[in-house]
Amino acid sequence: MKKIAIILCFVIASGFTFISLLPENSLEDITKNVTNAIRKGSASELAVYFNSSIDLTVPDKEGSFSKAQAEQIVKDFFTKNTPKSFEIKHQGKSADGSNYAIGTLVTNTGNFRTYFLIKSIANKSCIQQLQFDNDK
Repeated sequence: MKKIAIILCFVIASGFTFISLLPENSLEDITKNVTNAIRKGSASELAVYFNSSIDLTVPDKEGSFSKAQAEQIVKDFFTKNTPKSFEIKHQGKSADGSNYAIGTLVTNTGNFRTYFLIKSIANKSCIQQLQFDNDK
């Protein structure tokens, strides 16, 4: 009985160690996932990373929107401007530790300078700001 208890304790302790070694979504993973969602024109995949309130800019619309509102606006944007490709041109960290990326979204209607800012809010990384500006 004592051996079973020792083995059980060992298995439980090993399990906790294993769980702590599992990778969390890093900012690099989130940036890659956001990039892929933009490339595919998937508002629903992109919205997974939206903060509960997001600063959003698309042609003819700018403001602070709820997650649901922003998802619908981005969905409409992608419907009108079908993505062909998206490439990040520059990315970095802000002074407050936020990550940002700037890229070019090529669509069927033209190119858009794209900017997104990922902040850590309540220990969760999420998109705080997203912009699609006409690239002239």
